[in-house]
Amino acid sequence: MNGRVAEASRLVSEYMVLIESIGDPTLTVRLALLPIAVKISTGELAEALRWSDMVIDLAEGDPARGGYIRGSLLASAYALRCTARWALGYTGWRDDFNRAVAMARDADPLWQGVVIAYTYSLAIGCGVIAADDAALHDVDEALQGAKRSADDIALGFALYTKAVALLHRDSAQRERGLDLCRQLREMAVDGRFYPTHVQVTDVWIAEEMIRRGDRDAVPLLRASVDALYSSEQLGYWLWGTGVLVEALLEGGTDSDVQEVEAAVDRLSTHPMLDGWAWRDLILLRLQALLARTRGDEVAYRDFADRYRDMATSLGFEGHIKSAEAMP
Repeated sequence: MNGRVAEASRLVSEYMVLIESIGDPTLTVRLALLPIAVKISTGELAEALRWSDMVIDLAEGDPARGGYIRGSLLASAYALRCTARWALGYTGWRDDFNRAVAMARDADPLWQGVVIAYTYSLAIGCGVIAADDAALHDVDEALQGAKRSADDIALGFALYTKAVALLHRDSAQRERGLDLCRQLREMAVDGRFYPTHVQVTDVWIAEEMIRRGDRDAVPLLRASVDALYSSEQLGYWLWGTGVLVEALLEGGTDSDVQEVEAAVDRLSTHPMLDGWAWRDLILLRLQALLARTRGDEVAYRDFADRYRDMATSLGFEGHIKSAEAMP
């Protein structure tokens, strides 16, 4: 970690020790969710998982525990635990996903947006689940509630989730998804949503532009991924690196391949990602694509087969589909 992120992580850990020492279950449920989200952002998934377990146990099945009448902190805890579980390759993430989404339907617009973002946007964007009609229905419901609430944060979460879902649909819907990405980016730049999402939306925008044949978007993609790395948004950086590598391999020049080799090496050796099944799965795909670019058919087939087998064992729908489409 860089100094700033390491200090933030240390302070969050001290904060949680203090909360736990108080011994008040309601207070713990109320105050623990932000630290859990921070730990997921910094890649400390084991800590995020432990604290999520604690919050869920203390809530004792009560969505209102923590002092919020319509804001389900329990749903958010399930959503955060779901993310940590699938990233690590642990079982039980889908049960957490279903519980979080079901509880979010009765939450206020802000918490519904938070839960939908931590379930659908991350899982769809990372290839864990498909952007099917059922997913779009839940996302649309959250978006309509956010619009009625006139709360920018709720709206931002819902817009981002809808954008990610549409960017995984057909061409006509992808155009709408791109528009929503740009709308969310404006909100982040204007201070109406989290500024950390500027680089995230830039990755989505650049990927879609490159998909349409606009290679001039590669520098934007590269700069956005570098910014995610510098700010240690590890999950988003991991995802963005995969997008960048695939874009560079489409270029196919010697310098592109050298940049890919460096990116794959950095991804494979980052200590904070050790133990992440999702990282290992992405690496298998990227190594397969790199081997194909080099003309090494034996290595390509080995990596591609292992990628397909791992995606299937994890049950990650988006990656299963990607593996089946590999020649």
